[in-house]
Amino acid sequence: QVQLVESGGGLVQAGGSLRLSCAASGSAFSINAMGWYRQAPGNQRELVAIILGDGSTNYADSVKGRFTISRDNAKNTVYLQMNSLKPEDTAVYSCYANGAYYTGSQIADFGSWGQGTQVTVSS
Repeated sequence: QVQLVESGGGLVQAGGSLRLSCAASGSAFSINAMGWYRQAPGNQRELVAIILGDGSTNYADSVKGRFTISRDNAKNTVYLQMNSLKPEDTAVYSCYANGAYYTGSQIADFGSWGQGTQVTVSS
């Protein structure tokens, strides 16, 4: 019932910047947390950054000081500003959101993933 659409991926040289966006849509839902994960070929999906309902943020050590996650609650959109990109940042970046939605008879939890957007950093 909650769909996520990502945009902003692409090819960039080392040291460059990209801004990823993820917009959530649906009806009768409330988002608690939104975050970004990434997965390189052959690797497990790993958490990059997350913003919680209280506005607090957490980052993977590898991106602290370079990436910034933000959220526009009115638009149900989360952003990931990526600066000083490195080749090791190359991966498919996926948006994730969790929260609750109303089924018509009860409140249920949800966790939704976007399709992912490719980020490639060249050296």
